[in-house]
Amino acid sequence: MDKITVIGAGHVGATAAQRIAERELAREVVLVDILEGVPQGKALDQWESAPVEGFDTMVTGAQSYEDTAGSGVYVVTAGLARKPGMSRDDLLQKNTQIIAGVAEQIKLHSPDAIIVMVTNPLDVMAYVAKEVAGFPRERVIGMAGILDTARFRSFIAMELNVSVEDIQALVLGGHGDSMVPIVSTVSVGGIPLSQLMSADRIEALVERTRKGGGEIVKLLGTGSAYYAPSSGAVQMVEAIARNKMRVLPCAAWLEGEFGLDGLFLGVPCKLGRGGLEGVIEVELSDEERSALEASAAAVRGTMEMLQL
Repeated sequence: MDKITVIGAGHVGATAAQRIAERELAREVVLVDILEGVPQGKALDQWESAPVEGFDTMVTGAQSYEDTAGSGVYVVTAGLARKPGMSRDDLLQKNTQIIAGVAEQIKLHSPDAIIVMVTNPLDVMAYVAKEVAGFPRERVIGMAGILDTARFRSFIAMELNVSVEDIQALVLGGHGDSMVPIVSTVSVGGIPLSQLMSADRIEALVERTRKGGGEIVKLLGTGSAYYAPSSGAVQMVEAIARNKMRVLPCAAWLEGEFGLDGLFLGVPCKLGRGGLEGVIEVELSDEERSALEASAAAVRGTMEMLQL
């Protein structure tokens, strides 16, 4: 891929840009922000690390979207970050204005691009970008389930003192307190989690996963998580740029899958060069399906508050 753009040079965006460059997923990475000098300074700093890290992807910074023209993928991290006591939904109106403006610029300068949305509230911001840009669902995807699943996997690894690489898990639904960890799919080296951990401990880790972002916000005092969110976004970018056909939990626009329609929700997605190559439906228990429907209702409730 010739060019990938990251919108927002804050902690999430800058870290994502660095990881994209280090993996050489494009010939050029453009980091865009409204703050004068900040994207240029961070981009130059990253480029100066290239001789040490051994990558040739050029990293540049800009205020202008004109410099992003022809990008294959945009990773959108722009927006206000959560503060202690704030929910993701508290960010709704301000970030709606920001993302609407970003989507207009993407449509203008790179009408064939794929958008990977990271800004919160994630599911609804993906909807805003899709509506404003007018892109098909294949080219607007939200990063949420990868992060939520990574948190769940990391907590299980800590609890059992095993490698995170041996843990497979799946978290569906909205990116928030209504997310739905599908415990029946969780395994450790192929062994069902229920054989290794009590139901009470599993439920405790599920609850910690749901509150994972808030836990970090509270610990930091100012700002929110960025290492894990940027990792999730870059995993999606890599799957697209390298046409890997990865099956990853992402926020996709549903058109009847899981009996749901007309919203973004975390589901198993196949990602490749075309963006969303397909949604994979998995069999859910009655309890899991009910939880997914409740999560969808929560996302719809936030969508109804939008002022587009």
